[in-house]
Amino acid sequence: MTTQVNTSASSETPRARAVQTDPDTPVSIKAVDAPDQPTVTPELEDLYRGFEKELLVPLWTEIGDLMPPHPRSKAQPHRWEWATLLELAGRAGDLVPVGRGGERRAIALANPSLGGKPYASPTLWAAIQYLMPGEDAPEHRHTQNAFRFVVEGEGVWTVVGQDPVPMSRGDFLPQAGWNWHAHHNAADRPMAWIDGLDIPFQYEIEGQFFEFGRDVISDAERITPERSRSQRLWGHPGIAPVSQLGSTQGSPLLCYRWEHTDRALTDQLELEAEGHGATLERGHAAIRFTNPTNGLDVLPTIRTEFHRVAAGVETAPRRETGSSVYQVFDGSGTVTVGDFTWSVTRGDLFVVPSWQPLSIRSEASASDSDSGALDLFRFSDAPIFEKLNLARSSVDA
Repeated sequence: MTTQVNTSASSETPRARAVQTDPDTPVSIKAVDAPDQPTVTPELEDLYRGFEKELLVPLWTEIGDLMPPHPRSKAQPHRWEWATLLELAGRAGDLVPVGRGGERRAIALANPSLGGKPYASPTLWAAIQYLMPGEDAPEHRHTQNAFRFVVEGEGVWTVVGQDPVPMSRGDFLPQAGWNWHAHHNAADRPMAWIDGLDIPFQYEIEGQFFEFGRDVISDAERITPERSRSQRLWGHPGIAPVSQLGSTQGSPLLCYRWEHTDRALTDQLELEAEGHGATLERGHAAIRFTNPTNGLDVLPTIRTEFHRVAAGVETAPRRETGSSVYQVFDGSGTVTVGDFTWSVTRGDLFVVPSWQPLSIRSEASASDSDSGALDLFRFSDAPIFEKLNLARSSVDA
């Protein structure tokens, strides 16, 4: 079920703008007879023409848009069905090469309210990436922070800094910006996963860099170890190698295994059942992936979490500044974001724009979920908002 949001114009008092009178200037101001605007006179009209000519815009005509009482995101809530994404990605696998030019066979989610840009939200990029059997995605690096999350399949190794890292269902693989990386599929079948990056954020602030690497990775990087070098160093709970101490901007642990995520979520719900405070709310377990060198987020601009909602539980509506993208890992349920309500199942993705209320009802069972609950992977731009002292949240009782 999908309920469409009202996208009609705001009911607020009209502002003094929107009609361009001089083709030689991009600034356009129109005097409006409104209670909070100056009295419309020939002198005011002449003043506005002077503003337009000198590329000036008065705050009193713009304050309702520039400084609203709460965030009004340009993005809208939206859901993408995994089955459809996977089918289209498979067709792209037959038609689109993965080498230079194609670079990555990545297909981005485009929010319907962002003018066709490949953005899930104004700050977040999400894409399905698809690699055919025996294929290599060539090496490159970029300042954008990135991760990979695997909802199904195995057999692909991502190679970060010449360290082959296996990717399997439920694994979360962060990669801080400006690290060389490539991928290779050692399996006899295609594999798909989701990519998350801060591409829109870096693009809008004009701070991004990109560089091509090697076209072909070495034989030594084509090995398929069960554990990467990074996991052998950093993949031990509460233990850090003394030779590598020192805070890092991104996590040096390149893969967070599903078995550990699953165990942590299971333990939270079991502790709750025993009467101990362990969950975010009744029946709602949640974990956050952290950087083992400093306890902060795994990436400087992206927060990543995993949520488990027990069968029959409905979460309290929650609003947060900043946007989030969720992917259903297992189970089924009903999600409401603002004025939109959807049924979701394994693999489906949905976006929660800034300050839109989110509630989730789990309808999972043993027939569609290994855990018997609704499991969801989440990533957000929360670290940006926290660094700027703009993080706010509200939960309905």
